[in-house]
Amino acid sequence: MLTYLRNFSKFKDLFFELIKNDIQLKYRNSILGVLWSILNPLLFMMVLTLIFSELFSTSIEYFAIYVLSGRLIYSCFSETTNLAMQSVVNNSSLLKKIYVPKYFFPLSRVCSSFINSLLAMISIIPVMMLSGPKFSWTNLGVIFPLFYLLLFSIGIGLILSTIFVFFRDLQHIYSLVLVIVMYTSAIFYPANIIPERFLPIIKMNPIFSIVEMFRNYLIYNVTPSLGSHLFCLIYGVITILLGLIIFYKKQDKFIFYL
Repeated sequence: MLTYLRNFSKFKDLFFELIKNDIQLKYRNSILGVLWSILNPLLFMMVLTLIFSELFSTSIEYFAIYVLSGRLIYSCFSETTNLAMQSVVNNSSLLKKIYVPKYFFPLSRVCSSFINSLLAMISIIPVMMLSGPKFSWTNLGVIFPLFYLLLFSIGIGLILSTIFVFFRDLQHIYSLVLVIVMYTSAIFYPANIIPERFLPIIKMNPIFSIVEMFRNYLIYNVTPSLGSHLFCLIYGVITILLGLIIFYKKQDKFIFYL
């Protein structure tokens, strides 16, 4: 851990440059640019609302914002981890030429994608203004689930980027995993329809807990319990530590597979 911190301090300018470059590349030659990041989740929300409104709108208060909030959290996790997974391999030419802390690549990809996801969350504001939930100081609590999401994404990103160097088929397996994560995160259906015997298994999915916490702060103006916060925080910290350990042990072998 001390090695990582020393490297980060020494090469921090490079790290921030990588983040800046990732963001610029995403919107380069794009006419809509940032605007599309806001429009995309809104369009997706409209489609899901039209499809599932008859099924769940009566049992879910503020169905549109309910769907949008779940979709934004899931999309953030999906995009950040997918980009982090391929980051080391995609920068293999740079790694072969000069010394760069290898963990900078998955970490910068997670951070740049997370910033883009925060921009997309601007779409929540007009939906809340139109659909009814009142703004309050409690809404500011959404920074907590977003922070836990960032921690968890970094940890998963480090693990995936390590495995992907040695096993390129991981991207196909992970796409299936993401589908499972999406359907077990109660994005477009109410959590209360989940059978009681399956609920403990569903709650082991940290995205489910993060989505629930995000909605409590945003829609229902409810402060989640300390236990909920500790669960998400511990999950995130353990994932990061595990990711750093795996990455550190395998990074010296990357060069043989790039």
